[in-house]
Amino acid sequence: MSSDHQPADSADPGGALLIRIAEGERSAFEELFTTHSRILMAVILRIVKSRTLAEEVLQDCFTEVWTRCSGFDPGRGSGRAWLITLCRRRAIDCVRSVQAQQDRDYADGLRTTAEASDQVEQTVIARAESDRTVSALRILPDEQAEPIVMAFYQGMTHTQISENLQVPLGTIKSRIRDGMKKLREELEASR
Repeated sequence: MSSDHQPADSADPGGALLIRIAEGERSAFEELFTTHSRILMAVILRIVKSRTLAEEVLQDCFTEVWTRCSGFDPGRGSGRAWLITLCRRRAIDCVRSVQAQQDRDYADGLRTTAEASDQVEQTVIARAESDRTVSALRILPDEQAEPIVMAFYQGMTHTQISENLQVPLGTIKSRIRDGMKKLREELEASR
């Protein structure tokens, strides 16, 4: 490096490491990780509030550092500021992504519940005490019958059923949907 970079290197060790990484120096990457990963993890953890997610975001950030650190411009700020900005941006993106997925899951749950209610609820509730419904439930595999009974007779939500049976929420929804389809077919056939 030229003598012009010496004062900047000592004033901005993170920036100096980023410049060396951009030149392909692996040892600079290891040093950057060692010296900056704790503070970056703290920044990310404050935003995502989950250690597992924070570790994933940190890994993504260091992957981006290795592949795109040539975008660092020492004239625009320090290396540490660049790293923190990168990590904050990634952490915020992660939170938004998780929230969007939760919103989609919630909307899907409402839609599924409404569809099940509109299509099947009248048939199942009207015949809840009848022998045909009990017989139809008995032909279902336990893995489908149990969540249907929990939902329609015990008034449990899909999430509560999932937690109670220790089965993923999507699996519970599928089992209820498939079981309700079989119930509907069986009840219509026995008319």
